[in-house]
Parts: sequence; structure tokens; C-alpha cells
Amino acid sequence: MRYSRSGTVAVNTIKKTDKLAFNVIGYVVLGAISLLCLVPFLITLSGSVTKDSALFEYGYRLIPKMFSLEAYELIFRTPEVIVGAYTVTILLVVSGTVLGLFLTAMTAYVLHRRDFKYRNKFSFFFFFTTLFSGGLVPWYLVMINLGLKNSFLALLLPHLFAVFHIIIMRTFFTGIPESLGESAKIDGAGDLTIFVRLYLPISLPALSTIGLFIALTYWNDWYQAMLFITKPSLIPLQYHLYKIFNSMEAAQIVAQKTGMPVAQMPTETFKLAMTVVVTGPIILVYPFVQKYFVKGMTVGAVKG
Repeated sequence: MRYSRSGTVAVNTIKKTDKLAFNVIGYVVLGAISLLCLVPFLITLSGSVTKDSALFEYGYRLIPKMFSLEAYELIFRTPEVIVGAYTVTILLVVSGTVLGLFLTAMTAYVLHRRDFKYRNKFSFFFFFTTLFSGGLVPWYLVMINLGLKNSFLALLLPHLFAVFHIIIMRTFFTGIPESLGESAKIDGAGDLTIFVRLYLPISLPALSTIGLFIALTYWNDWYQAMLFITKPSLIPLQYHLYKIFNSMEAAQIVAQKTGMPVAQMPTETFKLAMTVVVTGPIILVYPFVQKYFVKGMTVGAVKG
């Protein structure tokens, strides 16, 4: 009996030791990987607050060799440009994500219903559009003929409806038991009520994932603005960044407004500072979005 108790204690001790070792190794590995992912942003942040001449002389460092805020001073000396670009991008992300989720979920809900007679034909029609494209010139001519040049809709419509997102939502809806909708119909609920009050709450994991995809697509898009936007008040943030990275004309305009000679302008640190200004909000908001994303996965879980 004593041997049995001592053996059990030894086994439990070994299990605790193994668990502790596994946790330590796991945390060390994950910490190292997280650090590697964090280093590029830290280098960008450090470079943005480094004097331009020191950046050329000493290269990119985690700790600034010569601290300077010249790049940020140049950016925010003309705040109306940055604020305007931020406003356009935020409005685009919010409206595009909300409308995109609604249209995607509605379409997927209809296509997954077995009582919809033409669901297979419509599904093939949507899938067929992913195999072939009309090309850039027809797309440009259609948008121009619709009068969407220099319009907010030119930025909103292209990414509002994605077949890949519809396929994901349809697959998720297929996993929901049909008995839930049938029982709701017996209780007198209509299709819209079933969709809004039953399917959408259950689909929070898929909606959170697709919503994140849509929001990042709108946030990072600059190509549509390059094609259809020439009005300064409609230029989104990413296209503004693209123009700065590909043309020194923007630097010359800033130099004229600030009175600083072009030769003394912090060109490289100016680019890094713009990168921080663009990516900073996403990094700050993402932890809160992730919290709701995880919550949606737990709330939307189907209990057996």
C-alpha cells in the first residue's frame, strides 16, 4: 500500500514536471515568434523618430541613434490632408464592412436554402465569375459610364460583394440544423425574422472572420482610388501613402508649405512615419476586435 501511494505521488510529480516543462518551452517558443513578428514594426517606429542623416549613416536600429521628430512635424503641419484621408478611409471601412456583411449573409442564406428552386444555378453563376474576368479596360469603361468617377461609390462598390465570402457563409449555414428554421416557422416566424434573429446570432464566428477580411481589404485598397479618384477630398489614406512613396512631388509641396529646403527634408524617415501613421490605428484597434472575435466564436457555438 505504501509502495502504491509513493508510486502515485511519483507519477503525479512527473506529470506536473512534464506539464511545467511543456508550458515553459511553449511560452518561450511563442514569445520568440511574437518577438520576430514585432521587430519589423519596432524598427519602423524607431526609424521614424530617427534623424534622417543618422539613418543613412548608421542604418536601421531598434533604438534611435539620433532622436528626431522632424518627420511627424512635417506630417502634422498639414493636418487637413491626413485628417481628410483618415475620414475617407474610416467611412469606407465602416460602411463597406456593414453593407458587405449584410449582402454576403443574405445571399449565402438564400443559396443554402433547399426550398430555393434555382439555388444551384445561381451558385454556379457566382462561381463562374471567379474563373473569368472582363479585364481592366471594360471595368474602367463601365465605372465611367455609370458616372462613378470621383465618387465615393467608386471606392465602395468594387469590394462590396466577394464570391469567396459567400462560399464561406454558405458553408457555415449548411452546418446549422434545418430543424431550427423549421421550428421557428411553426412558431410563426417569417424568413426575414429567421435570418435576423436566428441565423445571424449563430453565425457570429463566420461574420467576424469575413468582417475582418472585408475591413482589411477596404483599409489597404489604393488601386480603385488610383483609377477613379482625382478629387483630393476623396483620396483615401493608402492612396495618399502610395503617392508619397512614388513621387517626390508630395515632399516638394510639404517643403513649400513649411519653408524647409527639399535637401534638408527627412525623406526616408518621412516614409517610415507615414507607415506608422497608417498602420498605427489598426494595431491599436485589433486587440478590441479580437476580443469580440473570440466572444463571437463562443457565443455562436452550437450546444449539443
